[in-house]
Amino acid sequence: MYLSDQVIENAIAKFYQNFANHDELGASLAIWQHGEPVVEIASGWKDKSREQAWQQDTLVPVYSATKGPASATLLIALHKHGYTPLDKVTTVWPKFPHPDATFAQLLSHQCGLAAIDKYVSIFDYNAVIDAIETQQPNWPLGSAHGYHPRTFGFLLDEVCRKLEDRRIGECFAEWIAKPLGIEMWIGLPESEFHRMATLYPGKMKKCDLESSFYKDFNKKGTLVRRTFNSPRGLNSVQEMNKPEAWQSALPAMAGVATASALAKFYQASIAEIELFNEDVLKWMATPLIMGDDLILKTPTHFSCGFQFDPLDSFGQKLRNNYGPSERAFGHPGAGGSHAFGDPDSGISLAYTMNQMELAVLPNQKSLGIIEALYGM
Repeated sequence: MYLSDQVIENAIAKFYQNFANHDELGASLAIWQHGEPVVEIASGWKDKSREQAWQQDTLVPVYSATKGPASATLLIALHKHGYTPLDKVTTVWPKFPHPDATFAQLLSHQCGLAAIDKYVSIFDYNAVIDAIETQQPNWPLGSAHGYHPRTFGFLLDEVCRKLEDRRIGECFAEWIAKPLGIEMWIGLPESEFHRMATLYPGKMKKCDLESSFYKDFNKKGTLVRRTFNSPRGLNSVQEMNKPEAWQSALPAMAGVATASALAKFYQASIAEIELFNEDVLKWMATPLIMGDDLILKTPTHFSCGFQFDPLDSFGQKLRNNYGPSERAFGHPGAGGSHAFGDPDSGISLAYTMNQMELAVLPNQKSLGIIEALYGM
């Protein structure tokens, strides 16, 4: 299957409609298929003063869309050192608070370390790790799963440091970004600061306020609220516009990228471009846990660091964030960035933007393009 000219035109039209219908400011869209770029377009502005045009090489924080590339990096590290996701985390990290937890459970948000009780700064790496090591898990291992929006990166980073004596961002640059020739960083060098777009926060809508997630998020003391506030820092969009955030190298939320970089990464993740060995490809693409998410308050479906669309009791998809294929996987970023790969069609897609919306799952700006692409 190859995308037709008409389908491509429809997807491009949806991209430009985002500026007219969804208040988009600046954005990029990249669609790849079978190892080659099909669409790579950019439009709009890097800032609200409309002084700097958004270009194809514009960089922007992609929040949790960082989690996919970071997870792939850790899987490479595990394979390199002779481990599999079924091995226990304590074989590498003896002070990990769950003695029986596997790397697979850690990577699929099952370990109940989403919120930490100690008041520690997101910029104090050692203090965060100390807090995790003494944390009473938020739920018993094997009883549930819940998204780890912020601590996830520290969990990955510490395993990587135990294995490689360096952090995820350095390994990602060497093992993935450089071989693929992609412009994504988990820890941005100063030489690239001039390419960064400015992020702008989304506005709260009535439907947001009525959702189970935002009801808990706005209620003091809930697990959801604690999860999104620990470790402390980088809680506002304004903070994410500072070099301190770009250079923080946080694997859960602080990657910066072009849309092209993310789309090409997912081409490699679905084996349309040769990079990952068969074991790593299998670990990325094998679902591990599905059901009601204790943090996001909606069904979620995870492999080792990647999301799939969840299924209902009849095996039908509850959402189409990743197109029609049950095997498609990826990861969104808060506010609207989105990226995935579909092994059935050979398609990968990435959308990056700077006008955020209040959502942790993909919104209509990227979903409209996906619908056009697949004729849904």
